[in-house]
Amino acid sequence: MRVLVWGALGVVFGDIGTSPLYAMSETVSSHLMATRGLKEKVTMTFGQYYGQDEVFGWTSLFFWAIGIVVSLKYIVLIMRADNQGEGGMFSILALLKEKAARLFKARGMFVIVVLAVLGSGMILGDGVITPSLSIMSAWEGLEVVTHRWSPYIPWLSVATLVALFAIQRFGTHRVGAIFAPAMVVWFAALAVMGAHSLSKHPEIIGAVNPAYAARYILKFPRATLYVIGSVDLCITGCEALYADMGHFSRPAVRRAWYWIVWPALVLNYLGQGSRMLDPAPIVDGNVFFALVPSTPQFVYPLVIISWLATIIASQALISGAFSLISQAMQLGLFPRVSVVHTNKQMEGQIYIPEVNWIYLALCIGLVLVFKNSHSLAPAYGLAVTGTMAFTTILFFLVATRVWMWNALAIGVACFGLILIDITFFVSNATQFFEGGYITILIALAVTFVMLTWRKGRAVLGDILRGAALPMELFLASVKEEKPHRVKGTAVFMTSNPGVPPSLTHYFMHSKTLHESIVFLTVQTRHVPEVTDAERIATVTDYGEGLHGATVAYGFMETPDIPRIIGAMNAKGVPIDPKDVSYFLGREALVFTGKSKMSLPRKVFFKMMSQNAVAASAFFKLPPGRVVELGMQIEI
Repeated sequence: MRVLVWGALGVVFGDIGTSPLYAMSETVSSHLMATRGLKEKVTMTFGQYYGQDEVFGWTSLFFWAIGIVVSLKYIVLIMRADNQGEGGMFSILALLKEKAARLFKARGMFVIVVLAVLGSGMILGDGVITPSLSIMSAWEGLEVVTHRWSPYIPWLSVATLVALFAIQRFGTHRVGAIFAPAMVVWFAALAVMGAHSLSKHPEIIGAVNPAYAARYILKFPRATLYVIGSVDLCITGCEALYADMGHFSRPAVRRAWYWIVWPALVLNYLGQGSRMLDPAPIVDGNVFFALVPSTPQFVYPLVIISWLATIIASQALISGAFSLISQAMQLGLFPRVSVVHTNKQMEGQIYIPEVNWIYLALCIGLVLVFKNSHSLAPAYGLAVTGTMAFTTILFFLVATRVWMWNALAIGVACFGLILIDITFFVSNATQFFEGGYITILIALAVTFVMLTWRKGRAVLGDILRGAALPMELFLASVKEEKPHRVKGTAVFMTSNPGVPPSLTHYFMHSKTLHESIVFLTVQTRHVPEVTDAERIATVTDYGEGLHGATVAYGFMETPDIPRIIGAMNAKGVPIDPKDVSYFLGREALVFTGKSKMSLPRKVFFKMMSQNAVAASAFFKLPPGRVVELGMQIEI
């Protein structure tokens, strides 16, 4: 458990753990924009730009946002909604499909799928913003010493991003082990810096009284509309924390939060509140770096520690993105991509090259366009707050439909949490045109991809089911014609009952059949993993050397068909694993007016189909034993 807690520090808490770098500074900036119209960074002084009521109000808002949203909502409640240890939007979706799908009408289930897809798209959008924003904010500490560094900050950030994404192929467990010591140093630095500042103005501890937050809201109602969106920056790592839960287990994540992360964050935010009560000016409004003297011997080491910590912050979202895409693919919501398992002991630790390099390109683009964290910050919170609301809704459905909790009791709690989520969302929506549109566009793009792929595969499945020859007719034909039988086993991959079109086409042209033929169907169950004992779900003997078999995998697993074929003998299917040929259908899509899909969606679906990872590679079929049979399909 200690090892998992250690690793969790190196991956899971990077995002929320680095929020002190920019959250309080952006909150003050939002207040000054609303009350004084100041949009640029300014060197702030207590009494000139803000007073005690503002400082106590901001600090109180931070304390209670972390306490309610993270410690109560996510750590205590949301993390209960795991699917055999796995967290995230698609884990909740799979849990509902497995345990409670019969309780929803088709339209209701579709709405649930859309919520999960939209929420996951927003998390993926957040994953693009996090590396760009957090890494730039760390390098901007150099500006506290001298502004000569300013032109180089975007390029230092780009170099960091390239290095970060280049090491992803080594795996989450290795990255976490490398970064964990740095993260321990980071949280220790947060606590020490906060405690030292707190000793100068210990009266800021009184900000834990929620009355100060209420007083600020009543005194500055217009500013609150903008400030709440910046306060949201201190909790933006929640969804990544939940999505990454399966990498290290729920107990490890909880212990790391309660023992290390939460105390360090609270101390640092109280320390930042204390620093703002001090009459000394805060250079460029950077409250975090104002916790140390503005001299190179203090700032440069802090920049290096912050830089390492922001790399870890990015890691939490990157590894979470890999998990989400892998789950979406297994649930039929995303085209096949290359999934590399990087840890034999932990199934959930994977690497997806395509996602990795697309993320890198998007992150570099954001850095070069926005050039500083202050300009990019408005883009950060909008998607996350929307995801939080969706998560609360799905959690309520799990609690009432799967666990059968009292609907009134949990409903009151979830209603209160959704009100908080909506408050954060409305505040962030005020910054939609200042950058918030970025994550929304990414989320909508991901949603379009997933729903189009889901619809296209459903249409294609209906067509293939209609084209499948009934087993009885095919067996009758074999008995009548008595075709020549060649040695070996032919495995036809199919997802529908009956004889797949690929076999009928093959038989029509070759006039021969293998001695043994297996119709193999791969099913994805709504659980993370399936035990080896349950892997071969069904085996059917049709006679004439024909067998049907269904194998099951969890949505966090990647099928390995040759390994399963070797175990078929124990199920009564005579197979020599060394003499097996695999037959796959290769569909050539032709557009017609037969299906209800629009032409643009058909074009996009065809493009995704053509660029998806080949089924032979996805199912780990030996290259020299694969035969692809082309078929023209009208959609």
